[in-house]
Amino acid sequence: MKKNDIVFGIHAVEALLNNAPERILEMWLLQGRQDDRLMPIINAARDFGVSAQQASRKTLDDKADSSQHQGVVVRVKAAKQLNESHLDALLAKTDVPFLLILDGVTDPHNLGACLRNADAAGVQGVIVPKDNSVGLTPVVSKVACGAAETVPLFQVTNLARTMRHLQEKGVWIIGTAGEADCNLYQADLKGPLAIAMGAEGKGLRRLTREGCDTLVSIPMSGSVSSLNVSVATGICLFEAVRQRL
Repeated sequence: MKKNDIVFGIHAVEALLNNAPERILEMWLLQGRQDDRLMPIINAARDFGVSAQQASRKTLDDKADSSQHQGVVVRVKAAKQLNESHLDALLAKTDVPFLLILDGVTDPHNLGACLRNADAAGVQGVIVPKDNSVGLTPVVSKVACGAAETVPLFQVTNLARTMRHLQEKGVWIIGTAGEADCNLYQADLKGPLAIAMGAEGKGLRRLTREGCDTLVSIPMSGSVSSLNVSVATGICLFEAVRQRL
């Protein structure tokens, strides 16, 4: 059984049932547990013809490679990989794109949290490079609390080239960096927009940074020099939401 064939956690499994129940092949529930949190999953699975098997906690721990499964684990068909052509299809049907670019985010907890932020902010798609980036893993789905099923994740071969293509389509790309042109709250975040975020510590890679139309910084008043990428992403996305409202 491949690691990426497993999804676990109440919110992640609920999102699968709501958005792509046809992907579910098998479901295991913690033996003896049928409380208010799991009953909606059990009932929804039954409606879609998915039979749930009872399993011990150790069995679930082993299947999920984690003790954070919350009593539910499913085996799924692999998710469809979205690439540059799918991104073009999204742009063709979107009047005012609102996108998130994540450059070099390799921690699944950070990607999951960024997807959750993106869903809450109404982002239409998240773009990551195929290399030097984490994809949709079980941990990403668990941390995203369902957002991994609702926010498209586009894995592109050449991030710099994809950014140029977005610019040709009229999308303004704003990146975050210490050597910024202005701070976040001085930038215009309305209109067709992609916000580019780099991994904590390294930040945006040189080619990604040079491909941005504008660089902004988040004002920092304390002694720390940087924020976790998911925290910084949330700040930037919701400043864009505030302006766009």
